[in-house]
Amino acid sequence: MISVNTNHGAMVALQTLTKTDRELQVTQNRVSTGLKVSSAKDNGAIWAIANKMRSDVVAYDRVGESAERASALVDTAIAAGESIMELLNEMKGKALAGSQAGLSASAQAALAADFAQMRDQVTSIIANASFDGANMVGASPANALALGDSAGGNTITVSGANLSLGGAIVTVAAASVLTDATTSATALGLVNSSITNLGTQLATWGAGAKRIDVHKAFVSKLQDALNSGIGAMTDADLSKESAKLQALQVKQQLGVQALSIANQSAQTALSLFR
Repeated sequence: MISVNTNHGAMVALQTLTKTDRELQVTQNRVSTGLKVSSAKDNGAIWAIANKMRSDVVAYDRVGESAERASALVDTAIAAGESIMELLNEMKGKALAGSQAGLSASAQAALAADFAQMRDQVTSIIANASFDGANMVGASPANALALGDSAGGNTITVSGANLSLGGAIVTVAAASVLTDATTSATALGLVNSSITNLGTQLATWGAGAKRIDVHKAFVSKLQDALNSGIGAMTDADLSKESAKLQALQVKQQLGVQALSIANQSAQTALSLFR
């Protein structure tokens, strides 16, 4: 039936063309952005999940930065501790030599002067062992803190230790001298205990530094895994979308042609009245 009031063919062609245009717009957006889910209206559930995962990735950037700072702080403490250990090893030799009986006054004085210089250098090392305003080896030692997760919990803590003269670790006192065999023997005992204590502390810091390094590597791998998961959910298959784009472009052209043909059907009614 031919009707000028209702053109069913044109309506069907227009609906098909509208649907094709809508699909073409979606495909073009995927090709241009590289994403099949670029906004909440594409797929609300997937977008929300991916957005949460992206926020975690950004948060883990801060976790990594925290671990880098903590690692640098511990490395500074270890460097200071190793330098003090070298001084203690040399001081041990001086104290051992000074504890021998029968040394001349000049020899005893020379050993005492060397020992005093090394002893005082410990204080200088501690004063300079700061990183970003924090000192893990001073009289009020700071702790190295690294965030453990994206929520700011499970903090990794490497405790500082006071390496000052006359403390619990470096038991050599600021007043320790090698004036004679007796004071030299006393100083030797303090140096030996200091070497033992400091060795234990350095081992503890070394383990803490290793833990932070392992955590940094884990955070990096976790970010890679999260990014891969986000990509699997939201990235578009460009080879598939490219083929679909070409098909829709052809379909669009055919739809336009079909609509044109349908619109011409009403003109046929005029020929019936000639």
